[in-house]
Amino acid sequence: MPTESAEILLDDPVFGDLVLDAVVAGADDGEPVLLLHGWPQTALSWAHVIPPLASSGCRVVAVDQRGYSPRARPPEVAAYTIDSLVADAAGVLDSLGWASAHVLGHDWGAAVGWNLAARRPELVRSLTALSVPHPRALQEAFRTDDGQREMSEYMTFFRTAPAAAAKVLLRDDAAALRQVYGGHVHAADVEAYVEHFAEDSAMEAALSWYAAMGLGSDAGTPDVSVPTTFVWGSDDVAIGETAALACAAHCTGSYEFRALPGRSHWLPDEDPDAVVDAILARIG
Repeated sequence: MPTESAEILLDDPVFGDLVLDAVVAGADDGEPVLLLHGWPQTALSWAHVIPPLASSGCRVVAVDQRGYSPRARPPEVAAYTIDSLVADAAGVLDSLGWASAHVLGHDWGAAVGWNLAARRPELVRSLTALSVPHPRALQEAFRTDDGQREMSEYMTFFRTAPAAAAKVLLRDDAAALRQVYGGHVHAADVEAYVEHFAEDSAMEAALSWYAAMGLGSDAGTPDVSVPTTFVWGSDDVAIGETAALACAAHCTGSYEFRALPGRSHWLPDEDPDAVVDAILARIG
């Protein structure tokens, strides 16, 4: 199923016009599905997920989110609060003329999906979240589980010194960035990511998502009432079992937890078939 490139214009009331680069596939009248990538990736992470979704009758749109699209890269950390990221997702739906959509998010994209579903449930037909659980489940695990605290130590560096972290990740031909993918992401895609994040300010903008944690809305993410599936790999180096299992307590509607034995954090790359199966089962 062929894909097309698209541009989505958003109007941020504080930071002005933003243009998100996007990939579109599937019939115009297909079931609407919005794909939200995580760090440090782009819409390219869905390359093996989009074709089967489109062939199954879905209209699929995958965006390079704020900070990742070159024309949506404000320099201020305050531009990357979860409030702004959720507003972007809602703005994408509005720009597409979609009253609502099925949302599939990975990593930070899952965090945006959780918050969109919790705060704007009328926009979300279903949520399929990959690797990262409901934010409060992760926060609770961080407080109570030593293993999760160890897994999350890298966030402190990213939050407090994004510019320095960007330099560390990109020096020596992006050696540290290459290690992040852990051998689970296709080699050609890794090269594409290295080239993308080598662009001026691209990595620092992506890390601003971490630096903006705690800014904006501080009420926490409400429970999610929309139909939800959470998919987690048992070998995930960033999210442990405690956080994964705690996710159910924050879903008040139909909920399914799919644990993938032996799979890592990079589920769209490592097991796209399982990802497609999960969201199609949720779409019904």
